[in-house]
Order: sequence, then structure tokens, then C-alpha cells
Amino acid sequence: MKQLNISIKHNLIVGLLIALWIFVFAFIIRPFDDGTIDFKSWFLISLGFSVLAFLCYSVLAFVQKRVYLKTSKWNLKLEIASLLFFYLIYLIGIYFYYKSPILKGGYNFTAFFLIIFSRVALILTPVIILARRYLIKLIPSKDDILTIRGENKLDILKINKADLVCISNAQNYVEIFYIENDKLTSKLLRTSLRKVQEDFDFLMQIHRSHLINPTHFKSWRNQNTVVLTQIELPVSKNYKETLLAL
Repeated sequence: MKQLNISIKHNLIVGLLIALWIFVFAFIIRPFDDGTIDFKSWFLISLGFSVLAFLCYSVLAFVQKRVYLKTSKWNLKLEIASLLFFYLIYLIGIYFYYKSPILKGGYNFTAFFLIIFSRVALILTPVIILARRYLIKLIPSKDDILTIRGENKLDILKINKADLVCISNAQNYVEIFYIENDKLTSKLLRTSLRKVQEDFDFLMQIHRSHLINPTHFKSWRNQNTVVLTQIELPVSKNYKETLLAL
């Protein structure tokens, strides 16, 4: 493993899913029921164990992000260390909850670890591993992020490749049209259309003043106009054949 998803949002969602899994599993399956635990106690156990799992995974999310940003690396050892850290603080948390006046648990620490915590960890570990592997897939690929720069150092725009709709010439500038929050947005950068086309060869020229992202082509309005996502552009005769091939 060479990647880590440090998105707090993504990790908190995973924490919520883990908490839900623990609640459902503990409340329905009752993995350490000895016949003496009533309905109310099982509800409190399931609720407390699940809430603490979410809180502990949230702590892990912030800690691992700081470590990753500081070291700029991630490997199997760090991944194992992260899981052990999670289980350590989770063990401490649920043990104190178990011994609190809410539950008044009777097991000592050794018995609690062997009878209760080991079973919780056994059913939880595969879920965490699968969830963390899935989190890596949510990391945007570098190829999916476009960095468009103008002549001025402050002229810069970073967007997802899929969000770029088209780029139009605007005298000494180019106007970049892209989707943001489901709405068409534009930004002016001081550069040339030719320079943009050289930097991003996936763009298709349909007019001397317009480049389009082919994935946003919708239909033909008429012989000289195309419909893109939330915008229409003219097409010149010199580029019509190429566009017809889409």
C-alpha cells in the first residue's frame, strides 16, 4: 500500500458505516450473550460500542492525516500501526464504558479482552480493511485533475477533467467554462487558445475561437451549432468533419 486517503469527510463516512455495522451486529447477533443480559443492556452495549467506534475512527482519521502530511509516504507498516492505534484507543474506550455506572460490567480487563473485545475485533477487522481499501479508490487520479495556468503566476485554475466543458478565445485571454455545483461557471486566464491546446491534447477544436471537451458533446442544434453541457457553440466548416465522427 503506497496511498492513503486523507480526506476527513471520506473517513468520517467510513466511521459511520463501521459504527452502524457494530450496532446491527451486536444488537442482533449478540456475540457474547451469556443469557443474563436483558434488552435494555444489549441496546446500551450496542449503542455505546458503535458510538465509541465512530469517535475512535475519527481520531484515527485526524492522526493518520497528520502523519501522512508530515512523512509524505504510506506503507504496510504504517497501515498496521494505524489499525493497532485504532484498536488500542477503542479497547480503552469500550472497557471504561463497560465498567461505567451505565453498564456496571463484571468482567476484569483480561476477561473483557478475551471474551468481548476479541470477538468485536474479529468481526470488525475485515470490514475496516475492505473499507480502507475502497477509500483509496476514491482518491482522484492525477490525470483527472487539470491545472490550467496563465501568464501571470496568480492565474491558475485546477478542476476535474470531467468538469471542463469548453474553452473560448477572448482577445488576450481565454474563457474556461466548467461545471461547479451542477452549474456552468467560467474563468478568464491570460493565455492563448493554442497554448491551452498544446497542453491538453484531448481537447477538440470546433472553431478558431473554441475548444471543447468531447465528453460534453450532446447534440447538433443545426448545421453550424452544437449543444454541449449547458452551452451552445458555433462550428466552422473546417472542423465539422472531425466533430461528425463523434
